[in-house]
Amino acid sequence: MDGFTVPVDDRYFEDYTAGATYEYGSVAITEEEIIGFASQYDPQSFHIDPIAAQQGPFGGLVASGWHTVALMMRLFARHYLSQVASLGSPGVDELRWLKPVRPGDRLRLRLRTVDTRPSSSDPRRGIVRTLAELVDQGGEPVLRVTVVNLLRTRDGA
Repeated sequence: MDGFTVPVDDRYFEDYTAGATYEYGSVAITEEEIIGFASQYDPQSFHIDPIAAQQGPFGGLVASGWHTVALMMRLFARHYLSQVASLGSPGVDELRWLKPVRPGDRLRLRLRTVDTRPSSSDPRRGIVRTLAELVDQGGEPVLRVTVVNLLRTRDGA
């Protein structure tokens, strides 16, 4: 069941436990995906031009940090975030890109539920803070962010 006692489509605020850890998925990143994303959203030469990137600060093509965040969010939403109780997010804290992501890298999501607390303004929901890391095939973190989510309680559903 992936570490939870209930599946993602029946998960509510009460199902998230502070201190719990999880690991999900695996996504391989290709040169084509890097160039495609960056061409639309972050058209810097080291993201869109493999030849120019050789002379750039990373010595080769690297994914946009925003692309890396999008990959993290895909895994986060698919495996961890409730499909029935999510009420969105007021934001994230301490977003850090720790290591360049290159074509051929394989990334997985590592999570730790930092804390949970009932909402002080609405007893039908709670707040979950989660430390999310994308780690590469060598086990090194490439991205770290603390995600804040609002979730319905079972009684609030």
